[in-house]
Amino acid sequence: MKIPTLTEAEELIAEAEQRNPGLWVSHSRYAAEAAQAIASYHPELDADKAYILGLLHDIGRYFGVTGMRHSLDGYLLLLEKGFDDAAPISITHSYVVQDISHVNSAWDGTEEELKFMRNYITNIKYSKYDRLIQLCDGISLPTGHCLIEKRMVDVALRYGTSKYSVPRWKAFFKIKEDFEKEIGCSIYSLLPNIIENTFGFMQ
Repeated sequence: MKIPTLTEAEELIAEAEQRNPGLWVSHSRYAAEAAQAIASYHPELDADKAYILGLLHDIGRYFGVTGMRHSLDGYLLLLEKGFDDAAPISITHSYVVQDISHVNSAWDGTEEELKFMRNYITNIKYSKYDRLIQLCDGISLPTGHCLIEKRMVDVALRYGTSKYSVPRWKAFFKIKEDFEKEIGCSIYSLLPNIIENTFGFMQ
């Protein structure tokens, strides 16, 4: 399995944070923690692998402030480093609906890159790990874990909404429902400080 070790993943994140510091780093760490917690209750998933993939899902930010282009940048970076089995997560985490159009912002790369992305998203078969990181991306703010509805509003306030917003939201809820059936409990019961991070109150 060509994925980085935890040490390698941490080194990569640290280097990326030096190059492009921002809230994306703490968001990535919370997504990783959520992925690890959920995977530890799932019969088919490895918690350590889930953590590493969650940690690296936004590694395309390594190259600076970009929009959807960060998904391709991360994919190419991980391939370059020989982490072929981790690379897809950089792309798949952004496309809960398996359609290049169903995203929050416009493509900010070249037309040739867009064609590659469209073909990639259309033809890839999502794994349980892809779906898990999509879910964890959708419940992780830079300040911690939250209800999925809070994250949806957070993204909508920053990027606006479109005709694709509701289908994306429905897809997130379906992924959440599927995982909860498979682990036998609410995902929120596994994550700390949901109330504080969602509502801003201390218990």
